[in-house]
Amino acid sequence: MASSISINSISPYSKYLRRNRNYCLSASAALRGAINFPVKCSSSSNLSCERSCRFGIVRASCTEEVVDDHEFDNVERKVLRVGIICGGPSAERGISLNSARSVLDNIQGDDLHVSCYYIDSNLNAFAISTAQVYSNTPADFDFKLESLAQGFRSLSDFTEHLASSVDIVFPVIHGRFGEDGGIQELLERSNIPFVGTGSTQCQKAFDKYDASMELDRQGFVTVPNFLIQGNETDESGLSKWFDQNLLDIKSGKVVVKPTRAGSSIGVSVAYGVSDSLTKANGVISEGIDDKVLIEIFLEGGSEFTAIVLDVGSGFNCQPVVFLPTEVELQSHGTVDVSEKDAIFNYRRKYLPTRQVAYHTPPRFSMDVISRIREGASLLFQRLGLRDFARIDGWVLPPSTKASTSAGNKFGRTDSGTVIFTDINLISGMEQTSFLFQQASKVGFSHSNILRTIIQHACLRFPDLLSHNIISCPSRRRSKSSSLTEEFTKQHKKVYVIFGGDTSERQVSLMSGTNVWLNLRASDDLEVTPCLLAPAMSYTVVSDSAKQEVDEKFKTVWTLPYSLLLRHTTEEVLDACLEAIEPNRAALTSHLRNQVMDDLMRGLRNHSWFNGFDISDELPKKFSLEQWVKLAKESQATVFIAVHGGIGEDGTLQSLLEAAGVPYTGPGAMASKTCMDKVATSLALQHLTDFGVLTINKDVKKKEDLLKMSISDLWLDLKSKLHCDTLCVKPARDGCSTGVARLCCEGDLAFYVNVLQDCLPRIPPNSLSKAHGMIEMPNPPPELLIFEPFVETDDIVVASKSRNENAHNLLWKGDSRWVEVTVGVVGKRGSMRSLTPSVTVKESGGILSLEEKFQGGTGINLTPPPPSIMSSAALERCKKRIELIANTLQLEGFSRIDAFVHADTGEVLIIEVNTVPGMTPSTVLIHQALSEQPPLYPQQFFRTLLDLASERSM
Repeated sequence: MASSISINSISPYSKYLRRNRNYCLSASAALRGAINFPVKCSSSSNLSCERSCRFGIVRASCTEEVVDDHEFDNVERKVLRVGIICGGPSAERGISLNSARSVLDNIQGDDLHVSCYYIDSNLNAFAISTAQVYSNTPADFDFKLESLAQGFRSLSDFTEHLASSVDIVFPVIHGRFGEDGGIQELLERSNIPFVGTGSTQCQKAFDKYDASMELDRQGFVTVPNFLIQGNETDESGLSKWFDQNLLDIKSGKVVVKPTRAGSSIGVSVAYGVSDSLTKANGVISEGIDDKVLIEIFLEGGSEFTAIVLDVGSGFNCQPVVFLPTEVELQSHGTVDVSEKDAIFNYRRKYLPTRQVAYHTPPRFSMDVISRIREGASLLFQRLGLRDFARIDGWVLPPSTKASTSAGNKFGRTDSGTVIFTDINLISGMEQTSFLFQQASKVGFSHSNILRTIIQHACLRFPDLLSHNIISCPSRRRSKSSSLTEEFTKQHKKVYVIFGGDTSERQVSLMSGTNVWLNLRASDDLEVTPCLLAPAMSYTVVSDSAKQEVDEKFKTVWTLPYSLLLRHTTEEVLDACLEAIEPNRAALTSHLRNQVMDDLMRGLRNHSWFNGFDISDELPKKFSLEQWVKLAKESQATVFIAVHGGIGEDGTLQSLLEAAGVPYTGPGAMASKTCMDKVATSLALQHLTDFGVLTINKDVKKKEDLLKMSISDLWLDLKSKLHCDTLCVKPARDGCSTGVARLCCEGDLAFYVNVLQDCLPRIPPNSLSKAHGMIEMPNPPPELLIFEPFVETDDIVVASKSRNENAHNLLWKGDSRWVEVTVGVVGKRGSMRSLTPSVTVKESGGILSLEEKFQGGTGINLTPPPPSIMSSAALERCKKRIELIANTLQLEGFSRIDAFVHADTGEVLIIEVNTVPGMTPSTVLIHQALSEQPPLYPQQFFRTLLDLASERSM
C-alpha cells in the first residue's frame, strides 16, 4: 500500500542534484517580438474596454493593442496545452490536491486544454482524468490510481509523454520535489517549459538554512539560527549558540523547523538546549528532514506574507509585490498550554480556525509596508525567482534585540525591523489562499491571476509565442461592479447565502465560496456572495424564542470579491467591519492604486493582458428582512448554502417563499421535517414493507438530562432501546454536529457535562471509543435523540504491493450493513438518486465534519465496488433512496445518509440533509462526476440553480 516514506529512501529523488541547464532560449529578438504580439480587439472587447474606463476598472490600454483585421488574420492562435502536476512526497500533498482543483476550475477555457498528472509519495507518476482531481484525500488518490490512472514505468517515460502532450507544465506540488528543484530539474532535462522558478534557484531558496545565509550575504536582516544535521548532535555548540544570543540554556525559547519541508510542516516551539535537541531529533527520526534549523523565537513580532508577481518581459525581471497580509494569532476563551506559544502552523494555515486572523493590507506603518514591498521585490530579483512566489517574514518593534542589532542591513525602519524568513516557490492555490486574497485586492480574479502567471511563463519559450491566451477571457466581473442597466438586465442575478451561527458555519463558508466561484464561470449570471452573520450570543432557552431572534435580528452582508476569501465566517465579518471604517478604507484604496499602477507599468506591454476584472467595492449590511426584499426587487434566485439553523429548518425557505423569491433545495415544510430527525422517522415509518427502515429513538429534554441520575438514565436508555451501545445526537441540528457514540455510563456522564457547561466541542478521544473532534451545537440543543448505535462492518484497505489489484479491500464483520451517503436531484415527485458513496474511514465510528467536508481523511468509493455491493443490490438501494426523497417531498437537491444491507439493498435511514455540504471535495461532487456523461462542478451547480429557477415559473 502506498504510504509516506522516509526522505533517505527516495532513490530517484536523491539523484536529481545535477543542476539547471539553460534552454537555449537566448532569442531575445523573438522575446521582444512577443511583447508587441498583435491581438485583435473585437467590437465586444472595445465595448468592454470602454466600460472599464467608464466604471473605474483599470485595464490595459486597448488602443495600443488594436491591429487591422487583415494583420490579425495572418496570425494563427493555437490552443495552449497546460499540464497540471500535483501530489508529491511531502506532507503538504493534500494541500497540493486542493491547489490542483482550484487551478483546474479557474483556468479552463476555449484557448486552453488542461491535462492532469499526479506524483505519489514514492515518486511514481500517473496521468489522471480531470474528474479524478476532485478526489477527497491523498489516500483517496492513491487507492484509485492503479484502476483509474495511466501509470508511467519511470520518470523518464513521464517526461517523454509530457514533451509530446503538453506545451507548458504548471507544477502545483508543495514542499519536497515541488519547491526544492526536483520537478524543475526533471522538466529542464527534457527541455519542457514550465511555470515558476528554475531548479538551481529553487534549491537555494527552498532550503531555509541556505536561504538565510544568502539573505545575510545580500545584506538583509536575518534571524539568528543554528543548524543540526543528521545524527550530528552538537549539544556543546548549541549551548554556546544559546549563550551568544542571550538565551537561557534550560528555558530559552526557540523555534525548531526542518530546513526543507515547506513553510509549515514539523515546526514547533522548544525551551532550552535539551528540549530543542529532542524536537530536532524528532523531526529527523520521523523522516521529515535530516537538516533542522533552530531559530530564536521572535517575541513581540508580527508575521506577514506577501505575493510577488513578475510582470516583466521574457527574462527581464520586473517583480511587483501585492498588498502584504498581516497574520494575527488569536486566542478565544481558555488557552491550552500547548497553544500558549502559538505559531502559524499547518492547521492554522490551511483549516478553518478562530486562532488566526488576516489583515490585508497589514496594520503596519506606511514605512514598514513600503519596506516589505521593496525588500520582497529585491529578494525576488537577487534570488533569480520567476513568474510568482510568496515571501513570508516578521516585523519586529524597534525595541527588540533583533531590531537594535540590525545595524545598516536592509530591513531597518523608524517603526521597526522587517525580517524575511521563508520563500515559497509554489504558493498554495486553494480557493481562499493568500495568492487569491492578495490578487483580488488589486483587481485580479482567480482566473485572471492564474492565466497571467501562465502567459508570463510562456514568454521565456520562443516555441510558445504563437500561443496567446487571454488573461481574462470572459466578463466574470464581481456583481458589485458598477454596470449599466443595459449591460446587466440580460444577466440572471444569483445571491449565494452562507454562514450562520451553527457549528457548521465554517463548512457553510467553504460551500458558499465553492458554489459562488463555480457559478461565476457562467457569463449569463451575476452572482453575489452573501454572509448570514450571527446577530448575538443567544441567552434564550426555547426554540421558538430563538427563531424569533433569528428572524428579527439576523443581518446579511453582500460581499465584494476579496472579502469572501477567508477561512472563517468570523474573519469575513471582521473584514467587513474593518473595510467600512473610513480611515482603513482610504488607506486600502490608496495602497491598492499604488500596487495597480506598479502592475500596469509592466502589464501594459503585454497584448495578452486583458485588464483587471475585480473592482474596489465595500460590503453592504442589511437586515434579513431587507435582504429578502432586495432579492425580490432584483429578481434574484437565492442559492442556499447555510448548513443547519435557519438554513435547514424551513425558516429561510419560509421567508423567501412569502416574498416570492425562488431558491435552491426543498421547500419550507420538507426542510422543517428533515431537520427534525424524529419527524423524519415518523414520515417514513410506513415504508417498512418497501425495504425502508427507521431506527428506534428516545427523545430527552436537555433540562431533564441535567436533573436525572446518570446511572438510572443509562439503564433506562439501554432498556428502552434494547442495546448496549448508544448514539446521541441533537434532535434538530445538522449532520455530525453533537453526534457521539456512548459505550458506557461514563461516556454518558461526560456528554451531559458538556451540555451543562455549554462547551463548544468535545476534544478528540474524550470518550471510551476513539473519535475525532466533535463540534457541539450553538446554542446547546433543547432536545436530544438517543438511538441504538448501528454496528456496521469495517471495510479496510489491505496492504498491497505495486503488482496487486487496487481494489484490495478487506471486509471485517458479518452484519452485512455498510454506511452510505447519497445525493438526490430533481423536481418534486420525480427525484433521482445519484450513485451512492461508501467511505472507508481512517478513524473512529462516526465521520467528523472535517472527514465529511474538509478533505480530511478516508477513501471515498463511488460507486461501491462489487466486492462490497452487487449491482443489483445497488440498484435496489437507489430505488429506495428515491422513494424516501419523494415521500419527504424533497426537490432540487439533498443528501441522504443511511445504512444499507449489502446483499438486499434494504435501507436504514440515518438522516436527510436538505442543504448538504458543497465543498470542493465533498462526495456530491464525486457522485455528479460518476454520472454519464459526467457533471463537473460548474455544470452541477448550474443544474441545481436552474432547477430552482424552473420551479418558480
